[in-house]
This record gives sequence, C-alpha cells and structure tokens, in this order.
Amino acid sequence: MKIFYTDIFPIPLPEKHNFPKDKYRLLRMRISEGPGEQSVDLQVPEAAAIEAILRAHDASYIRRLFEGALTEKEIRRVGLPWSPQIVRRTRYSIGGTIAACRVALSEGTAANLGGGTHHAFHDHGQGFCWLNDSVIAARAMQAEGLAENILIVDCDVHQGNGTAAIVRDDPTIFTFSIHGKNNFPYHKETSDLDIELADGTDDETYSDFLEKGLTASTQRFKADLVIYLAGADPYKKDRFGRLSLSKAGLAHRDRQVLRHFQKAGLPVAVTMAGGYAPEIQDIVDIHFQTIEAVLTNSGQNHL
Repeated sequence: MKIFYTDIFPIPLPEKHNFPKDKYRLLRMRISEGPGEQSVDLQVPEAAAIEAILRAHDASYIRRLFEGALTEKEIRRVGLPWSPQIVRRTRYSIGGTIAACRVALSEGTAANLGGGTHHAFHDHGQGFCWLNDSVIAARAMQAEGLAENILIVDCDVHQGNGTAAIVRDDPTIFTFSIHGKNNFPYHKETSDLDIELADGTDDETYSDFLEKGLTASTQRFKADLVIYLAGADPYKKDRFGRLSLSKAGLAHRDRQVLRHFQKAGLPVAVTMAGGYAPEIQDIVDIHFQTIEAVLTNSGQNHL
C-alpha cells in the first residue's frame, strides 16, 4: 500500500506550542520500522499545484498566503505562525492527499500521514488549517477525469466546517461529519449530513451513530471515491476532544468505516486529521492503528 508523508519539510513553531508537529515524523518512523514494513511503500508526494489549490480557494487569499501578506487577525485565526516553510509544508501535505486519492482510485486504498485540514474556508484559514486538502483533492480528481462524485467522511472530533462551507452548493461532493456538539467550531456550518455527539460519548454510542451516518451517506449519495478523515482527537484523553473513546474504540471506528466502503466497492483515501493528547505517543498509537486497519482491510499484512 502506498503511504505519503511530508514530515521532511519542517514546520517552524515556538517552543511549547500546542500543535503536535512531531507526531508526523514519529508515525512515519513507527511504520517504517515495523516488522511488516514490506507491506507499505512510503513516498514523498509532489507539492500541490497552484491551479489545483485555486479550485477550492480565493485567488486573493492564496496570493497573500504565499507572499506573507496576511493580516495578524488572519494568522491568529489559524493559530500557527506564518513562514515560507509552513506554506511549503502545506502544499506538500495537500499533494499527499491528492496522491492518495489517485492511488486509491487505481489500487483501492492509500493514505496520507497528514492532511485533514478541514477548518480552512474558501477565503481564510482557521484552527491550524491554512488550506482545505480534502476539497482540493476532490476537485483535482474531478478535473483529471478520475472521479465525478466524492464522499468526504469526517471523523475528526471537530466539525469539518470549512469543507462544508466550500462545497455547500456543490452537488458532486457530499460531506458527512460526525463530531462533538459542544466543541470547536462553536458556529457550525451545515454539512450534507451532520451527527452531533454529546460530551462524554463512549465507544458503543459512537459506533451506533457512525453506522447510521455511513448507511445514510451511501444511501443518499452515489460516490466514486471516499476521502476519510481519521482524526485521533475523539480519544478520551485528548486535550480538545470532550468525547470518551478508547484506543480500542477508535481502532473499531477505523475498521467500521473501511469495512463499510469495502462492502460498497468504493476506494478510500485516508488522512490523519487532528489529535492533541498530552502524551504524543498516544496520538501516534491511534494514527498507527488507522494505518494497520487500512492494511488489514486491503488484505495486506499487519505492520
């Protein structure tokens, strides 16, 4: 299975910043050092082209983002310091989702060890997200004639508000977001399907709601491709999560999503999305479980 990574491009952050940038490198290392590493093909993707980015984002915003001309308010809204390096990393991370979509359409599954930047809107960023990789990748597949209808399944604990807003009037992209009702963003957008969960939701309750959402999504929308955001932040110890899923519950979630679309005969491109547990190893464990679930579902060996 092909897995794309971008951690070789640094993200300059102040010390003690709450964005866990090291999780990407640690996850890749764990995959590459595992006993089943022969099951995966780790690759650095190409950076996303400007043309691809502009299918989802405002040209003025992109110009100012690339030139370092954003206002202080715009940068604060994202919560990451602007730098040329972070713009480069963002373009490569988007490229990883585009590449994972291409491979999934030809081979069934693929993953990006990043991506899931679902809070980025058409003309601004938000919540650690400068650009929306899911929408950019979906529209790239459409422009390349590889897929017409894309289903975005967002299992990050926070609503995919930017995604929902960008594709609000686009009937070719269906958005399903299952997230914490009382969590960020506090103003929710309207996805094609939203499932809002109470604080403290446990494994069993989450699984029941997820199954209803997956069934409704495939009944209401005939997709050619699924982009799955496998956020690690529904975890019970996550600083920003507010739900109560265990690691085992999150592993079950991944298997549940992948089995559902395997039965439907749909290719799936997987991105990691958020994860903010105090112990970074917990985040890595959860993302690693996701990769193991993808490998198992595709009939390959465990790592």
